[in-house]
Amino acid sequence: MTKEPIFDVAQLAHFEIYSPKLEESVEFFSEILGMEEVERQGKSVYMRAYEDHYHNTLIITENDEAGLGHMALRARSPQALERRVAAIEEAGYGIGWIDGDIGHGPAYQFRTPDGHKVEIFWEVEYYQASDVEKTALLNRPQRRPNRGVPVRRLDHINLLAKETNKNVEFLEAVLGFNVRERILNEDNSDIAAWLSVTNLAHDIAIMGDALGEEGRLHHICYWYGYPQHLSDVADLLIDRGFEIEVSPIKHGVSQASCMYVFEPGGNRVELFGDSGYLIFDPDWKTVEWKGEDTEQAILWHGTKLPEDFFSYGTPVRSKETVENS
Repeated sequence: MTKEPIFDVAQLAHFEIYSPKLEESVEFFSEILGMEEVERQGKSVYMRAYEDHYHNTLIITENDEAGLGHMALRARSPQALERRVAAIEEAGYGIGWIDGDIGHGPAYQFRTPDGHKVEIFWEVEYYQASDVEKTALLNRPQRRPNRGVPVRRLDHINLLAKETNKNVEFLEAVLGFNVRERILNEDNSDIAAWLSVTNLAHDIAIMGDALGEEGRLHHICYWYGYPQHLSDVADLLIDRGFEIEVSPIKHGVSQASCMYVFEPGGNRVELFGDSGYLIFDPDWKTVEWKGEDTEQAILWHGTKLPEDFFSYGTPVRSKETVENS
């Protein structure tokens, strides 16, 4: 019998990253990626892309080292939120309720099996553009910014994990995510998996941490919609001295055109030039890459990936640190 799917999680709503260089990180997202700063509170700056409908999708918080503060999911209804909270508590990963934050109402916080902090909520604040920012395009939250090469919306997040399968199974069984693609070891355990609750090929990716660490971030991702914008933003980045880790390439997994750059705080940011394919089939069969196919899964065409692409994450740890611990 086919297992009844869980439809309680609607989407990835926002993420918080830590930065030891707060103002430089904010400037990067604002002046290069064209994002809007919408509010500040304490050591945190709240930002959004111009086609993000919610109040914010990115929080940058000042911290001694880079990394993931938390990621947030929106439930599909108040009842869906209560069902997922019950499932999370039954699984033993709950932290507890908070009253809310700038841009959303009460949220239940929990951790993945690997220790990444997550929150889930229902009530959100929608962005209201000022008269100056309004656009005649009524289905867009605001007019297109004239700074940098503006990203359009939040796309996904990629988490590093010590125990890949345990985290993938948690997302499936407790939150209702679907595994769209995966890369397998010879023993059929997951090297990496791409999961979604939307039509995207992935809202969340889980990759094995090559250093055996727990709870680290591989990258956050924003979306352009046009591959040409990757070349355009690369010009801006190079002229202003930013480090491009991987120049524009195309993945086999997701079929997306993309590039990778480090923001000033040290976190890796992926920029999607398009979203690859979309999934509408309710009976989608997970695509499995293994053996000789694996190389094309990560890199369909483009520049060779750097050696530390699979080991660098935030907080930054080195092989020497791990070996001597």
